[in-house]
Amino acid sequence: MSTLDPNTDDLPLMANTNYMLVRHYVLDVALNFDKKVFSGTAVLFLEARRLREKVPDASEVGRCCESRRIVEAEPPGSLCDAASSAAAAACASADKTSNLPTHSAGRVTDINSCHHGNDEWASGISGTRERCSDGEDFVLVLDCCDLVVRKVEEVDVTAVAGTEKLIAEARDGSYRPRRQGDPRNDIVHKIISLAAERWREQHHYYLQGSHAPGCGELQFHTDMWCLKIRKPGIQTPEDFPHALKIWYETKADGASVRWTQDQSYRPCVYTVGSPINNRALFPCQEPPVAMATWQASVWAPKDSVVLMSGENCAEPHHGEGLSKWFYYVTMPMPASTFTIAVGYWVEANSSFSSQVFNPLPASSACENDNCSVSQLVCGHTAYPCRFQSIVAQGQDIIPHRVFTPRCLKLKCEEVLFPLVARCLSAAHRVLGTHPFSRLDVLIVPASFSSLGMASPHIIFLSQSVLSGKDHLCGVRLCHEVAHAWFGLAIGARDWTEEWISEGFATYLEDVLWADAQKLPEDEADEQQQLKSLLRWRRLRDEVQNSEEELQVLRPNKENTGEVSDSGATVVKHGLNPGKIFMQVHYLKGYFVLQHLESRIGQKAFLKFFRLFVKSFHGQLILSQDFLHMLMENFPHLKTQGLSSDAVYRDWLDVAGLPKVTKWVQINQRDTKGGRKRKRKPEDEVAFRELLPDQLVLLLELLLEVESLSFRTLKRLQKHYCLREQDAEVCHRWCELVVKHKNSAAYGDVEHFLQHHQAMGVYLYGELMVGEDARQQKLARKCFAMLQEEMDQSSQKVVAEMIF
Repeated sequence: MSTLDPNTDDLPLMANTNYMLVRHYVLDVALNFDKKVFSGTAVLFLEARRLREKVPDASEVGRCCESRRIVEAEPPGSLCDAASSAAAAACASADKTSNLPTHSAGRVTDINSCHHGNDEWASGISGTRERCSDGEDFVLVLDCCDLVVRKVEEVDVTAVAGTEKLIAEARDGSYRPRRQGDPRNDIVHKIISLAAERWREQHHYYLQGSHAPGCGELQFHTDMWCLKIRKPGIQTPEDFPHALKIWYETKADGASVRWTQDQSYRPCVYTVGSPINNRALFPCQEPPVAMATWQASVWAPKDSVVLMSGENCAEPHHGEGLSKWFYYVTMPMPASTFTIAVGYWVEANSSFSSQVFNPLPASSACENDNCSVSQLVCGHTAYPCRFQSIVAQGQDIIPHRVFTPRCLKLKCEEVLFPLVARCLSAAHRVLGTHPFSRLDVLIVPASFSSLGMASPHIIFLSQSVLSGKDHLCGVRLCHEVAHAWFGLAIGARDWTEEWISEGFATYLEDVLWADAQKLPEDEADEQQQLKSLLRWRRLRDEVQNSEEELQVLRPNKENTGEVSDSGATVVKHGLNPGKIFMQVHYLKGYFVLQHLESRIGQKAFLKFFRLFVKSFHGQLILSQDFLHMLMENFPHLKTQGLSSDAVYRDWLDVAGLPKVTKWVQINQRDTKGGRKRKRKPEDEVAFRELLPDQLVLLLELLLEVESLSFRTLKRLQKHYCLREQDAEVCHRWCELVVKHKNSAAYGDVEHFLQHHQAMGVYLYGELMVGEDARQQKLARKCFAMLQEEMDQSSQKVVAEMIF
């Protein structure tokens, strides 16, 4: 993959989603562990969009139910009058999309530089840029990167048995063809338009359509960030083929997936939450507004296990040497949420899942007449929604499984598996109906770049969460479970507003974890107060040591959510490799919500969360959607001087952090310490029972002490058994070791860097900054040992630190 330059770090989203949207993907791919590639086909079912209907302006969002809905494709025939303007508008936007910057090896390169295409394109167009005079061909632009595209062709859906009845059904006077002589596009439109309760029939047609014969190759061209497709003579999106098949292969160094070994030294591959998302896995539309459903057949070695973000619990169908795993979803989601993990995983304690894994998949929640349906009116596009099922509403624990490398199976059964049901139940009590029907949890390899990542129906967790007892594991699991509501069921319409996902999950992890532990209210409050103090200290340090531009939660300010005429846009700092290690959006977003909670009260605030979820699930939002509804429900806030504009001014649109007097005072008090007193014999016993967060605070305060003797450090480690604590505590212990050059404990630092790679990047910097030869040698030794397996962003950031 091309080098990502932090000096030109905006991520281009090239898909022209304002003209056509992919409504459904059908993937049929095989993976090869030896070559480290996926190869196969992607079939796309598309629909043209009405030019006059755009995503609501930021100032209009949140005013009414209608304005919250995702833009629908046009009804049959509605584009006939706009055909000529469609071609002109498509051309008008071509200059904008073709001039978006491309980043390669530290320089801006021309997007028109040809990487791959077929001969017809090369002979028909000079370069890749669409000419903008009247009568030029429409060009479909898809996001892709590091893919080898072999062929693109139109699919003849008229060959699919049974589609003729879809047309016949509508011949009652209410139906008229979209275009004369366009039966294939008309059939695709009818399939896409099938009612939600007919999802099985719809998916049957999609799958059969993916196997239908081709009816002509299309011209295509790939460059660094996109795939462009055209059909000579077709000048409007509505006339462009609505069913395409793309033959392609990924590259071994493509950044969307990570080919590596698990902790048992078996090969595996998984989506890593890359800055470029899934565009190096399959051609897609990346802008979040392009929400689609999908089906996927994945062929993998017989003994391996394929896990995906699908609604169903797939069972393998064995062939010669390979097994086929089939997954699907019925809830439209952005392409970035598509997730896959293939490896030789084993399942930890399956007693729960084997008993209850079949009841109530999301897609069957409302598909029969005997299913009780609530009166909730959803604001999203039609799909089989769990929020409308009374049965789903009462399901406090959804079916779940835990997968792990074999060597960690016992640890998962001891620490992780018992927590899953508790955290799911707590989330249901706090937030209501589970948006997704099932959950797989997977322990990913040590090189995973974060502690966790949530996707629909699947959560990835770092092995670091298994350290210590169950505190870190429970907290992180609650964080990822919270993403099912905030981040997935409700997503950000503008990716720069990362706080909508991470700030909410960080706020909710405390609430869910306290509930999962069944803490009394006073203990829960104490635990959350301590967590807030730790977060304030961390945010204070991060604000002092990061670029101001990266500290702004709404960097596009009043332009948030805006795109070009074609739908193309850029994500500010989306390619900055250091951004993945920043916590500003988590921590500052958390304090925004804490600030609002302090004006409302926690119980009322959480009750509002449930109301917000009911109103906005299945939709994409901006900050103003949340704030507008909050101000409507709590009008007294205005009399207290709190408004949406005040939140933008003081929190979202500025760098740094408003002075949080409460935490400043608490931090100063804890730093100075209290009056010394004579120690009682029982104090030592009580002090040994410090909770992990209390230990973290203690070690952070000790880090502010100028000098500690080796004898003190040794006694500290022995007294609190620091090596056996969770990774958050061990991280602070390692910082103490490095700061005070305690060479006797350098083995602890080396162990941490090997086994907690998601948290170890900062330690490399600490080892280098002191200019101690022995510490720098240790840093270089660990990096040399681990760099081949390290996450790409981690590898780049650490390499810059030590060389």
